[in-house]
Amino acid sequence: MSYSSIAKHVGSVQSKEDLPIYYDLYTPVTTPGTVFSVILFVHGFKGFKDWGAFPDACEELARAGFAVLAFNHSKNGVGESMTDFDQPELFAKQPLSGDMGDIGSLIEALKNKEITNDKVIFDTDQIGIVGHSRGGHTAVSAAAEFPEIQCLVTWSAVSDYNARWSKEMIADWNKKGFTEIKNSRTGQILKLDVDVYNDAIDNAPRLMAINRVKDLHIPSMFIAGKKDEAVSHNETEKLYRNCPSDHKEIRLIDNAGHTFEVSHPFEEEDFPSEFSEALDLTEGWFLEYLK
Repeated sequence: MSYSSIAKHVGSVQSKEDLPIYYDLYTPVTTPGTVFSVILFVHGFKGFKDWGAFPDACEELARAGFAVLAFNHSKNGVGESMTDFDQPELFAKQPLSGDMGDIGSLIEALKNKEITNDKVIFDTDQIGIVGHSRGGHTAVSAAAEFPEIQCLVTWSAVSDYNARWSKEMIADWNKKGFTEIKNSRTGQILKLDVDVYNDAIDNAPRLMAINRVKDLHIPSMFIAGKKDEAVSHNETEKLYRNCPSDHKEIRLIDNAGHTFEVSHPFEEEDFPSEFSEALDLTEGWFLEYLK
């Protein structure tokens, strides 16, 4: 069933470090008391919930009959502006374990009805998750960590974040205690503290997607673009091969780059065909395995 009207509720819950996790909750407008499964939408590194066509994608998933919870990680560096990296001091300390903790906090808030909609009911024992890039990496690990997550989709996912630290970054961390990265979209230079690196190394068995995907027996779809220059589709293939689920698929989209040909800001009336294909595959997967 497709729903013509979608309600959007904006709010925040506190992280385990008492920082706000800003969220947007998209729900179909329908008969009070209707039960919907929840999909968590996880942004990537240097990303945020309002990036590009992400809000439109969340709305489309809600039209298919889901409650969709998109959120900003508590340390992603984007504050109340929702689109600017105006909290660089938090970005510098954004560990993968913190991202996992944020997802745990959101699941807890859903179950405790801190995140709610008084007109519909959420099935918090049947949660889906979709993540892009680093968010796909986190989604894999979170799906292995939290039993409430029963269905997974990754977009352009990183398979092993520890393999992405360059020699130059590691040298900076060892010498200065931080490294610097450039936001190619804005030109902003952002620091990344050595604690982020240490967290990933010290907790690799729990945090690295390539390790945790081996524990996944839930329905799992892995989507990537064949022309992704930021994260090779080979990483998606590794995740797929190492996933033991009886219900898994991999889809590589022709002519698609890292963001499936969407940029920020997104001001077009229609999605690029590559993004539409990724979204259609995602919607179909959740309709088959989450409802």
